[in-house]
Amino acid sequence: MEITISENKAALGKAAAEMGLMYIKNALEEKGSASIILATGASQFEMLGELVKARVGWSKITVFHLDEYIGLPETHPASFRKYLKERFVDLVKPAAFYAIDGEADPEEECARLGRIIKKHKIDVAFVGIGENGHLAFNDPPADFDTEEPFIVVELDEECRRQQMGEGWFPALEDVPQKAISMSIRQIMKSSTIICSVPDERKARAVRNTLEEPVSQLVPASILTTHKNAYLYLDRPSASLLS
Repeated sequence: MEITISENKAALGKAAAEMGLMYIKNALEEKGSASIILATGASQFEMLGELVKARVGWSKITVFHLDEYIGLPETHPASFRKYLKERFVDLVKPAAFYAIDGEADPEEECARLGRIIKKHKIDVAFVGIGENGHLAFNDPPADFDTEEPFIVVELDEECRRQQMGEGWFPALEDVPQKAISMSIRQIMKSSTIICSVPDERKARAVRNTLEEPVSQLVPASILTTHKNAYLYLDRPSASLLS
């Protein structure tokens, strides 16, 4: 894993986007199309802001996203499909955006998305790391073994507290307890992974990801085994690294 430490979140977002765009452009040149995965949350604001400025053939790019709360309507401020439509999809008009429908039957939705993503080779996955070390909504102990591309997961309290702390929900009891998440193995099938992790509140998770053994208790630690993964930190998120 290649690690870059930037002075601030803006520089982090720019560096992460530029690296991801290089691989997207390579895929477009080689295949005439590309498929990418996008993460959401406060950690991705700067990176997504840089992506939408780029002059790329978005009309030839298919977009998937990592996770969505079960039972949450798209009109809710915390909806991840709402987040991506407003901050990315509506701005760049990609070839396709396969949104996770949190209001659909969860098992049927996992199966539907699984059938679609199996037809695509993911060129670049843009991801983050949660305060509890989760990757997508795969909270610890994460399932490293399932081959299903999308799964139903239970959200632990630390994960739910993070969502409240970032301002998406007014109180802990308002945060859904279940979500649909892309699985660990599906994420790891991506040709390139770009991981953006700003802020001091992520410092413990970053340290555990890089300095602890690969473990289901630190789901993001699996990224260190990927053949082409890039981790982008700022000074606060890197502050606990030895």
